[in-house]
Amino acid sequence: MPVRPAVKKSALRKIYDRIATRYDSYHAFVTLRTDERGRRLVVKHGVRKGDSVLDAGGGTGTAALLAAKKVGRHVHVFVFGLSDRMSFQSGDMLKLPYEDASFDAVLSTYSLCPVVDPERTALELYRVVKPGGRLAVAHSGEPDNQLTRWLAHRLEDAIWRFPQLTLGCRPVVALPALKRAGAKVLFHTKIGIPLYPFEVFVVKKPLRRT
Repeated sequence: MPVRPAVKKSALRKIYDRIATRYDSYHAFVTLRTDERGRRLVVKHGVRKGDSVLDAGGGTGTAALLAAKKVGRHVHVFVFGLSDRMSFQSGDMLKLPYEDASFDAVLSTYSLCPVVDPERTALELYRVVKPGGRLAVAHSGEPDNQLTRWLAHRLEDAIWRFPQLTLGCRPVVALPALKRAGAKVLFHTKIGIPLYPFEVFVVKKPLRRT
């Protein structure tokens, strides 16, 4: 699937700066609250009690809050991108400031959709997952039905001219690159409205062989 070119980073930053205080309500409205279901699935299948967690592209920290409830009171959740149990840090997701194998679980909820290179970004997230740990992702995907896919593309051609409406998000592909890197799929589904579904998956990094 050819991926539509991303919105320029400078323009994208302005869009998200303007919508930051109402991002959650806006995204829930345009996705008919499917986004909330995606976050719950990511945390349900990707996070375990006691995990060290990185929420990459965490935005308002909604997924991180769900993860914090699950991992337990004495474990820290890192948000890269409100409570005293969370640490926020900004930067480029293609160059995470963490060493290899730093986290038990890495989350990405809708943060791959607007980036320039979704596959490289997914592999960078995978890099900081510990062996035996999990990368859990939700992102915009393509409809399975060919006619529905054609209609979705035609609508996107029109609305893509207004990135403030789309938030720079478009259907992307990430899972094949992770499989080629050796990731094992633990969970994979599509959710949401037929025209604009979300792909949700969790992969596990294999344990190192001794």
